Amino acid sequence: MEHQILFIIGMPRSGTTMLERILESHSMIMGGPEPHLLTPLAHLGYFDKVDKAPYDHILAAESQRLFVSNLPNKEQDYIDACRAYCDVLYGRLLSTTGKKIYLDKTPAYGLILQFLSKIYPDANYIVLSRHPLAIFASFANSFFDGDYQTAQKYNPILNRYIPAMAKFIRQDEVPFIHVKYEDLVKDPEGWIGKIYDHIGIPFEKETIDYGKKEPAPEAKKGLGDPIGVKQHSRPTTKSVKKWVNDLASDPDKLALMQKVIAQIDPDDLETFGYPADTIWKPLEEAAGKTVAPKKKGISVYSLQRRAIVTLRSQAQKGGVFRKALNKVKLTCDVLLRE
Repeated sequence: MEHQILFIIGMPRSGTTMLERILESHSMIMGGPEPHLLTPLAHLGYFDKVDKAPYDHILAAESQRLFVSNLPNKEQDYIDACRAYCDVLYGRLLSTTGKKIYLDKTPAYGLILQFLSKIYPDANYIVLSRHPLAIFASFANSFFDGDYQTAQKYNPILNRYIPAMAKFIRQDEVPFIHVKYEDLVKDPEGWIGKIYDHIGIPFEKETIDYGKKEPAPEAKKGLGDPIGVKQHSRPTTKSVKKWVNDLASDPDKLALMQKVIAQIDPDDLETFGYPADTIWKPLEEAAGKTVAPKKKGISVYSLQRRAIVTLRSQAQKGGVFRKALNKVKLTCDVLLRE
């Protein structure tokens, strides 16, 4: 390989888009949309169980295992094939820019780290963690219009990601650098410098002011933070304790979060960087000082999210609306059929 691969491992709403914007501003690094190249490979059936697929996934997994057992180098040949697939795509995209490092910051990779480290044991890894309650508050407010219960039911991100990422942080076979969001925004020069040292490339201080540089064309579209990163031109501490008002002003949200945190192994929380005995400290320190969260302004994005949440809820209830959606889907399938 003439190129290098760099992975940012972090939960949704943990600051991965901000960090990606900083790093892709470097003269040697190419960023872009979240490609999700490795998530489908991880769930083909050989390594991880597939729960549902438009084919007989159980027989397919058994057939894959039998096939791989007959390869000259067994599982290693399968791993090499998965690696070759990604190398071709990463490499050919990089060839359009002349850069040598491709940055992939797909958050879902935080759930397939054992597989990822098998495929890319020599890649550069940045593990980005953030206060769990700040992550969930941002997740619920960004995608579920502040409805914590619906957000948790739809995707219990803290319960899923923290154990998986903690396990990776505890391993010592694949090198990585662990960065806490709060430390990064407080001292961006220091931590970005450490990250560049880890990657093995020169420190370019101007990358910290990522908002002053127009994103590369390939980085403009795709999944990621639709609002926060665009509001700032460099790392800021403004959102570090934003979650405190959310919980202090709503007993139901606080009770739900207490229940969620209690479900997570204290060792995993400590490894993640936020010990159970200190996780509520910002809330305790703010007792009596918090104010009700300001009412959010209306934006095209917020209206879209509210519409999606409402329509999803109605569709899940069934009834006339779901029947109408199925009829529309059938009509579209017929019209689009080749």
